[in-house]
Amino acid sequence: MKDYYSRKLSAERLRKCYEVAPERTRRYLEAEVEFVLEKMPPSSSVLEMGCGYGRVLAHLARKASSVFGIDTSWESLAMAREAPGASDWHLAQMNAARPGFRRASFDTVVCIQNGISAFKVDPRELMEAAVGVTRPGGLVLFSSYARRFWERRLEWVRAQSEHGLLGEIDLEATRDGVIVCKDGFRATTFGPDDFTTLTSGLNVITRITEVDGSSVFCEMVVTQAALVPPLRRRFR
Repeated sequence: MKDYYSRKLSAERLRKCYEVAPERTRRYLEAEVEFVLEKMPPSSSVLEMGCGYGRVLAHLARKASSVFGIDTSWESLAMAREAPGASDWHLAQMNAARPGFRRASFDTVVCIQNGISAFKVDPRELMEAAVGVTRPGGLVLFSSYARRFWERRLEWVRAQSEHGLLGEIDLEATRDGVIVCKDGFRATTFGPDDFTTLTSGLNVITRITEVDGSSVFCEMVVTQAALVPPLRRRFR
């Protein structure tokens, strides 16, 4: 279901997904944010693709000089707007694969916690968009799940299903890094080889890193500016 997150996992329901996360999943979430903060240059301009209700933006703002968040869900953005510290954020309703920023607008672009799967857009197009809005010498960070985190992923999805946030897991269709629920939810993963293939031919220097035994990070340093689509509608 292409618009599953916008229709069924936005705003308060999305927040509850994180609230019911088992302890090991919480460690994974924290480890990803800390890794991003370690990599971000101080006082940089940062864009988060798929910012939801602002959970990660609050952390990015600790180090960045300016923070932008985009999401397709108006409800999630409205919730982010009311979060503590949100007066320092810039929010916009946009499709991450077609962001409405001028080329080379940001020092750092972040798309973590398997957003590359959740957005349901062409992953190569998404990466091209991220690179396009990043300045030469800037950093782009994508992440997905590590293979050995599979059982923990299933544990988290079961918890969400038990709380009525996701449908029942389709055990026949769930395998090989792909989790499918009977209500249309489907989450894939991207491993090191996938990221290497996706970044081939982009104007980037790529490094693949496993973090915390739970994440695979694709770090891209942009070597040349690229063109991106014209400005689109802003949330505020």
